[in-house]
Amino acid sequence: MFDWLFRNRQTGAITIGQRPNAPIVIFAVAWVLRRILEPTGSVGTALDVIVTGSIAFWALDELIRGVNPWRRILGATVLTFVIVGLVRG
Repeated sequence: MFDWLFRNRQTGAITIGQRPNAPIVIFAVAWVLRRILEPTGSVGTALDVIVTGSIAFWALDELIRGVNPWRRILGATVLTFVIVGLVRG
């Protein structure tokens, strides 16, 4: 089970986490700016869109192109949380 879940289908290595890619870096920077600056108005809205859009893009990318089932499950879980958060408002 462990091997099936975490084995990288491209390299054969065990892959649980990976080096951050552009959408995760964008998410992290925008999230930190949003928390530190607490901007209102259009700047706050823009940061909210960047935070949500970048993490949703990352999650969808993992769901579609994840290197193993673990990464795909992680993407599906995060994408579900994003969608639920958007629906709840």
